[in-house]
Amino acid sequence: MSSAGQPYPDRMARLSTSEVKEQLRRAIRAERERLTPRARARAADGFAHVVGDLPQVRAASVVAAYVSRPSEPGTVPLLERLARRGTKVLLPVLGTGLQRDWAWFTTAEDLRVRAPGRPPEPSGPTVGADAVAQAEAVIAPALAVDTSGARLGQGGGWYDRVLAHASPRTPVVAMVFAEEVYDAAVRPLPHEPHDHRVDIIATPAGWQWVEGSPRRGDA
Repeated sequence: MSSAGQPYPDRMARLSTSEVKEQLRRAIRAERERLTPRARARAADGFAHVVGDLPQVRAASVVAAYVSRPSEPGTVPLLERLARRGTKVLLPVLGTGLQRDWAWFTTAEDLRVRAPGRPPEPSGPTVGADAVAQAEAVIAPALAVDTSGARLGQGGGWYDRVLAHASPRTPVVAMVFAEEVYDAAVRPLPHEPHDHRVDIIATPAGWQWVEGSPRRGDA
């Protein structure tokens, strides 16, 4: 993990938490846009192996995950790998006003764009917001995460609300590119009381527990 080239606002003390988050989001999104299709595909294959081989994911009969947008760490190879070995995978479905819901993944070919600007979703019936309570591991999107588990999301707060329905014993895995892992002792990410911390950080090259995760003892 290196801080070289990592976006980080100057004069953070003069900015509100929401302002710092927005500056970081813009900068990280811009860096992601620079990745070539080949680099994205290679990273997606790496995530499929790293996250798929996590002991917490291998042991889970039900995993909650997500379908990546083009600029995000690719998840389709991971979803297909989990499905091939018999793991049941829940995927988010966004209702009116970002209403929370879930549906089961079957195949990548079954995924459909239900509304402009939203990621593809399963075409089958939804199973309710509480379905995430069945998950024994949650794979969450992130723009960045620090070593204390602070997660920078896209800004809608969808996953922070979703995680309130998950079992408190369920580990949360954040998928980010290597340069999006921040050292909490040097460059802590902004964090608010409603923000849920993650337990495991996964990159295309490997994974690590976050410092002080209460679920580490359950491994």
